[in-house]
Amino acid sequence: MSAPGRSIPPSSPASQSSPLGTALATSRDRDYLLDRAGVIFKVIGDIHPGTHFLGYVKYYPDARGDRLLFGRTYRQNSVVSKAFGILADRPECYIYSPAVGCVITGVPREDIVTHYSCRQTLAALHQSPGLLDPTAVSEDLLAIINWIVAAGAADVIGVTGSFLVGACNARSDIDLVCYGPRGYEAAHALFADRALIRPYEGETLTRLYVRRARYMVGGSFDALMRQEARKLQGLTTGAGAHINCEPLRADGDKTFAGLVAKEVGAISVLARITDHSEGLATPALYGIEVDTVTESTVDEPSLFARRITHLRSYLGAYTGAFRTGDVVYLSGRLVHIQGPDDSGFGIELTPWSAAESFLANLTR
Repeated sequence: MSAPGRSIPPSSPASQSSPLGTALATSRDRDYLLDRAGVIFKVIGDIHPGTHFLGYVKYYPDARGDRLLFGRTYRQNSVVSKAFGILADRPECYIYSPAVGCVITGVPREDIVTHYSCRQTLAALHQSPGLLDPTAVSEDLLAIINWIVAAGAADVIGVTGSFLVGACNARSDIDLVCYGPRGYEAAHALFADRALIRPYEGETLTRLYVRRARYMVGGSFDALMRQEARKLQGLTTGAGAHINCEPLRADGDKTFAGLVAKEVGAISVLARITDHSEGLATPALYGIEVDTVTESTVDEPSLFARRITHLRSYLGAYTGAFRTGDVVYLSGRLVHIQGPDDSGFGIELTPWSAAESFLANLTR
């Protein structure tokens, strides 16, 4: 069987019409990239090979979609592993990542047409609010952007999600990101302003539980709500739209630079969090101590258990969710991580798994 040839995506000149996109300078985690085939990728992480930016398909042309972009109908994708199928005719978008330790998806750098920066979009919307449709959720977003600019935090908070590329509608959530410790502090102050954002409480907790329990299965209502209460999320005071902010690592953060992950198998454990100081930003890194192995694909899992020292999560759902002393049920990939200064075993949660969903649930 001959090797598949590299597909050539068609030109997409309509992409040049967006006032939010720019020429690619440098890409950050959770930025979006539009390629020549008209596919929009969501960037994952800040460690990329020289040939690709790693990420997954977020929006793609499809007659079954409900979004209009560049004069075409687009469909939204919220399941990372589905990107493998969407990109089935483009094998050049499959790439092995030594940092993650598995085959994932990404966009070849030479195919990129437009870069959508979270920070630059926040600035553009502040300067030109007319870019947004006159909906209640858009008004809420503009009020929040005005707060961010007035607080002097526009350089450490950005807008992502559907508002990043103009694919929003009246039912859209508001998705923000913040960068580094200063961004986290500013975002924490924003979410404490009850004139703009109200927390999930009372009857709205059920709405949050239904929202999260679809993919964070196995956790009790009380434990899941305690876990979720630690995150930057709530409801806007005007439209009552869901709003969240994902803390990302600061510009130039080298925590994961030079790390190589090798998958050993899969493992499920009960573990105690021993250090959460690096777990407040995505990718989250927690120190852990395994108490019990409940399931494993490797022989003699107890031999690995006492050598597992950390949890690394590329899933934003678990950023900031745990604290030192928590007992957590973990189900993920057992990996050996080797870096410039240290090596050891850990449990890794990545979204690039078509076979199962990786979990991290607070037990009590």
